[in-house]
Amino acid sequence: MRVIVAGALVLVLGAGSVQSKPGLASETDINAGLLAVGIADEIRKNCDSIGGRVIKALFYMNSLKQRARERGYSEAEIDAYVDNKAEKRKMRHKGEAYMAAKGVDPEKPETFCDLGRAEIAAESSIGKFLTKE
Repeated sequence: MRVIVAGALVLVLGAGSVQSKPGLASETDINAGLLAVGIADEIRKNCDSIGGRVIKALFYMNSLKQRARERGYSEAEIDAYVDNKAEKRKMRHKGEAYMAAKGVDPEKPETFCDLGRAEIAAESSIGKFLTKE
């Protein structure tokens, strides 16, 4: 799943290039997808009773990258977005804020499990990348 997160970061993290496109940081649907995969990964890593749907996440990540290409982003722009440390911090903050709002306490692994089970039950964008083991 770490490969998935690294792949997500390829699309999540912002390029500072001058372009006619709004920039990957402004692509809300792509970033929402990346955030969902990242949160699912955090849940999977912190809850022993929940696993990740790795193949599904990989295919999804590829579809997000393809969507970015279809919108005119080059491989160089996508790669630059991945490497931007400020954008990485923003995405991590969004994920942490979401999980905290849902009752996750980083010191209590069972709270990751509670969130994971809720996301799976709701068939949410996060839950579709998780499975009960």
